[in-house]
Amino acid sequence: MKYAICNELFVHGNPTLKELTASRFWTLAEAAQCAAALGYRGLEIAPFTLGPDPVALPARDRQRLRQEVESTGLHVVGLHWLLAGTQGLHLTDPDPAVRRRTAEHVTRLVDLCADLGGSIMVWGSPFQRSLRPGVTPARADAHAIEVWESVLPLCKARGVTIALEPLTPAETDFVTTAEQARRLIRRVNHTNFRLHLDTKAMSSEGTPIPQIVRDAADVLVHFHANDPNLRGPGDGDLDHGPIAAALHELGYRGWVSVEVFDFRPDPATIGRRAIDYLTRTYGAPA
Repeated sequence: MKYAICNELFVHGNPTLKELTASRFWTLAEAAQCAAALGYRGLEIAPFTLGPDPVALPARDRQRLRQEVESTGLHVVGLHWLLAGTQGLHLTDPDPAVRRRTAEHVTRLVDLCADLGGSIMVWGSPFQRSLRPGVTPARADAHAIEVWESVLPLCKARGVTIALEPLTPAETDFVTTAEQARRLIRRVNHTNFRLHLDTKAMSSEGTPIPQIVRDAADVLVHFHANDPNLRGPGDGDLDHGPIAAALHELGYRGWVSVEVFDFRPDPATIGRRAIDYLTRTYGAPA
């Protein structure tokens, strides 16, 4: 397995998600050095950790950041939390101007992702996709597909895949099961639009997680390992053994990336516990 870790957990102190600001985050170089020392080989980046306007980063800064990560032996896996921290952007908004601005922003994120060496963009961002008042689920699907289809030609040109992430009903009312995500992926029907699965999110479904994984065999491209208690894999009650077995059964060769939402006690401890558990449960790092 290829193990990665999300960079927003490399933060000073123990803030809540609402308290996160760019000034709290470790630099990418610091995060990469720590992750590499722990045994990870990939770093997944939340754009808001790069500053208030990450898509405006000049080419020289993008090249520098990529070199800083790669000099540690890590690769930039890609981006997640794509729309977090933005204003006036929304995937399913009924206003065409809002959807157009959203597509334009994501287009710039595609370039940022590729420039940093990444190839995956996880589309989560629950607050910027939940249904607006009066928007039916069918209209929301149509609005979202419009945005995705407008950015996919650039994704193909730059070698970036959008990975749609089902989230829990507690977070959003748009795409809350893997089956709903797979249905949209079939409708879009593009090689650069695939599925991301997250063990915390899958825990909210009635279907056993290993079965969800097996059912996603044809479209699964990226995977987050964590626990429903918002902590890392192995730091809660969720048994990842059957989940790991399902991934191996599929011959999954993508990244298994650690994402947490509880930043206690500290980044190094979280990362160490997680990779120790992943190595025991999912297998030795590739």
